[in-house]
Amino acid sequence: MRPFSKLGLALSLLLLFSTACQQQAELPILSPKDDRGSFLPVPDFSFVNQDSMPVSRATFAGKAYVADFFFTSCPTICPVMAQQMLRIQRHFSGDSRLLLLSHTIDPGRDTVPRLKTYAENLGAIPGKWHFVTGDKDSLYDMADDYYNLVVEDQNLPDGFDHSGRFTLVGPKGYIRSYCNGTSPEEVGQFIKDIETLLHEMEDATAQH
Repeated sequence: MRPFSKLGLALSLLLLFSTACQQQAELPILSPKDDRGSFLPVPDFSFVNQDSMPVSRATFAGKAYVADFFFTSCPTICPVMAQQMLRIQRHFSGDSRLLLLSHTIDPGRDTVPRLKTYAENLGAIPGKWHFVTGDKDSLYDMADDYYNLVVEDQNLPDGFDHSGRFTLVGPKGYIRSYCNGTSPEEVGQFIKDIETLLHEMEDATAQH
């Protein structure tokens, strides 16, 4: 048997390195755990979107989605967040595996027609980006589930305090990543996290 040539060794190492680079590291699961140590998915929910359609966990079955909290009359961080969500929408416009979910924290004023106008003016893609309203307590409870700070504070000029966080949820309902939705740099890394999750979903599908 002939000895392995230096050229052959170099090519083998190059192939091994290239294969390793192509493998996507999985994102961690950031959801809380129950008493038995099992991860808890995002609880089920029931809201209505800008097209008067019901939106629940079933809407996102088998898909990943990005969740945030806003209100249409917000004069501070919401316009910045909206532009960053648009950035995510543009990046994944052709990928039906990723959806966007924006919850109003001002359901008293953010009616379905108002959300519809807001979504259209923003350039949201129907069916891909859902703007939802519903019971106020339910909306605020969901904010906690997505690790978002939402507080009604009449001492503030706009009446609300919220963190502006984007949360990435995987197809099993587990939280996989989050970022500050007002930071273009963090959103840039967040987009890479979304790509990693989509590769993970692709690999899981290929194994079945």
